[in-house]
Amino acid sequence: MSLTGKDLRGITVATVLPFDETGAIDWEGYAAVLDHCAKPETTDCVFVNGHAGEATALTEAERDEVIRTTRDHIGKDRLLLAGVVPTGYPEAVRQAEAAREAGADVAVIFPPEALGGGNASTRAPVAFMEKLARELAMPMSVFQFPIASGFGYSTEALAEIAQIPEIVAIKEGSATMLAYDENRRAVKAAAPDVAILPSNFHWFFSQLALGGDGILSGLASLTPGLLAELWQASEAQDLAKMRAVNDRLYPVVRAIYGPAPVVDMHTRMKDGLKMLGVIKCATPRLPLLPQSDAIIEGVRCALIQAELL
Repeated sequence: MSLTGKDLRGITVATVLPFDETGAIDWEGYAAVLDHCAKPETTDCVFVNGHAGEATALTEAERDEVIRTTRDHIGKDRLLLAGVVPTGYPEAVRQAEAAREAGADVAVIFPPEALGGGNASTRAPVAFMEKLARELAMPMSVFQFPIASGFGYSTEALAEIAQIPEIVAIKEGSATMLAYDENRRAVKAAAPDVAILPSNFHWFFSQLALGGDGILSGLASLTPGLLAELWQASEAQDLAKMRAVNDRLYPVVRAIYGPAPVVDMHTRMKDGLKMLGVIKCATPRLPLLPQSDAIIEGVRCALIQAELL
């Protein structure tokens, strides 16, 4: 399949993965999640084995099975992206090749551990992605981390990486509006066909108002319709409609992403899916923990305020 960034425009859902009370993957529940959040009328692409899917808590066999199961569920005509979360280069190759073999169309490359801490030069991530692209020869996307994490790439690095032919998209999660705008402008100047997919949960409205090619988010697992409405209003350049949708999203965004620690955001999404009757169990795998009654009640109130429950 020959892909460009235009094929990734729209809503990409980063799927959450439910488990049962024993900690095993709840495949029936996962099918229900896909039925809820991956419908063609709201969602254009599906992204698995990322943070939302608790990929680092899965075995290699489980990650492959998630890809195969998702491919069977959504069919061959929908784009399927799979996370590659490596410690280093050999593991990046192994994970990406396994993802392709299991049925993924695009490998979403997370920054390797060695490039964290804010110590990597601009050249290091570029060299890493260039070599990976040559070896894999498959469509790839960059998973841009928040700048404050120390794993976010510089604007210069992203603009260079975007010029690698195999790069079709950047999941833009820099977590500041200034970095988002600088990165978007630089990437579009260097490689206009590479999709910029806003992924900063607090800033969906603002990012799309500045310009973007869609939304990539775990929140689409819980509220696919609202994110689709926001994107459609953006495409129509209807600012009033964007504001109205954003006002409905706001309480959900704050309930999911507001309480510390933010790493529990996807567990809170599963709490919401349980309230909606989509899944039976919201318990994550270690090292993540179930949420407190107060946090869960906040999610319930937010869904009611957003007219979803």
